[in-house]
Amino acid sequence: MEKKNRKGAVLFSEYKKGEGIKKAITVSRENILFEIRESKLKGRGGAGFPTATKWTLVSAASSEEKYVICNADEGEPGTFKDRVLLLEYPELVFDGMVIAGYVLGAKIGILYLRGEYEYMKKPLEDYLESMRKDNLLGKNILGKKGFDFDVIIRMGSGAYVCGEETALIESLEGNRGEARNRPPFPVTTGFLGKPTTVNNVETLASVAHIVIKGGEWFRKYGTDKSTGSKLLSVSGDCEKPGVYELPWGTKISELLKLVGAKDTKAVQIGGASGVCIPKSQFERTLAYEDLPTGGSIIIFNEKRNMLHVLKNFMEFFVEESCGQCTPCRIGNVKLLEGVEMIEKSKYTFSYINQLKELGRSMQVASKCGLGQSSPNSFISILENFKEEVFSSNGGNNGK
Repeated sequence: MEKKNRKGAVLFSEYKKGEGIKKAITVSRENILFEIRESKLKGRGGAGFPTATKWTLVSAASSEEKYVICNADEGEPGTFKDRVLLLEYPELVFDGMVIAGYVLGAKIGILYLRGEYEYMKKPLEDYLESMRKDNLLGKNILGKKGFDFDVIIRMGSGAYVCGEETALIESLEGNRGEARNRPPFPVTTGFLGKPTTVNNVETLASVAHIVIKGGEWFRKYGTDKSTGSKLLSVSGDCEKPGVYELPWGTKISELLKLVGAKDTKAVQIGGASGVCIPKSQFERTLAYEDLPTGGSIIIFNEKRNMLHVLKNFMEFFVEESCGQCTPCRIGNVKLLEGVEMIEKSKYTFSYINQLKELGRSMQVASKCGLGQSSPNSFISILENFKEEVFSSNGGNNGK
């Protein structure tokens, strides 16, 4: 797990194994929750739910059994930053899990690892064993009587929908990965019916730094509504693809310059489930209040056919929908059919507009984030690149 020469203000700043745990056990659980709340840390998986709120609800839940789950089911196309954290900075991720266990009174942590990341399981288990030898896991951690916590690794099954926290929990329990009805929420009724926090890899890694340096330090970076930094998985048409740590509030134009992107036509923010923006919007910022993202940034230059890009995304969602709810099961098929009709110049604009409305309905009516976000690329590409998409494919201008 050798680190590359990465530079960043928060996550890629200096940190020593066990440092956060040592600090945590010297203060009260309430103090740690206070610092997390002061930091305004939001979930880094994409949803942006306040971490302190989630932890407070689990902490307040009445149960002798509680669970900490690290969501490492990194299935969003174009995202690979959690893999970097796990392989190069495991101390941040696992220390964050231990701190969560301390704050919430949980004794078990579970790393839910993406099925395609099976090659990472052995080195991660070796690292956990080293933590046990250093008394950073196990019973009476670092001599703190009664502080018992350990981490186990469970593999996912390669299903995109299991990135959604309740589908992930269903998978952990040995069931088909499908989203649960809410309420109840995992914070009260999660894994095995017990209070559970499900946090992204990057979120837990941030916690380790916040415990050491404080919430006020974390708030120095980013914007008022989007504090701290963000890891971005940058891929596509650029000279320097890779994982970058940048403060929230960074402009798309600044990012493109940093990664050596030239002749850029479009940028897909947030992976296949995100939005695709044109040149006219490159001065917008990466932030929860403008362009939120779980971390995937895909760059397309002028040579790319945006209709082909859209078709690729829609084929992915048709394949990955669990089929549980009608809006997602049927809606994604209909959107893909619309793309194919444009390809064959057998569409009418009135029908395409109906499909956009279907997409907007899916965003509201779908049961989980898959169906709620899958129309994003369909709507944004057809609206932001309509001249290219429709003029290059002939098109029936009928009503």
